[in-house]
Amino acid sequence: MAITTDFHAPRLPALFDRLLAAFRRGGEADFTRLSRRAEIEALQAKSDAQLAELGLARDRIVHHVFADRIWF
Repeated sequence: MAITTDFHAPRLPALFDRLLAAFRRGGEADFTRLSRRAEIEALQAKSDAQLAELGLARDRIVHHVFADRIWF
């Protein structure tokens, strides 16, 4: 006697693809949020006098922008 069922488990490759897609979407959102290129470019566009008013030297811009993530 054979037992049959109508339940069909999702195929493993399809599950894996969906999982990878979810990680990719999350990674892209995180990368966009953490991207600081615009802030770096805005500071680099300032004159040395403007940077001095902010208490920054041009060679420390990247250090300043990433100070909360990386300790130099």
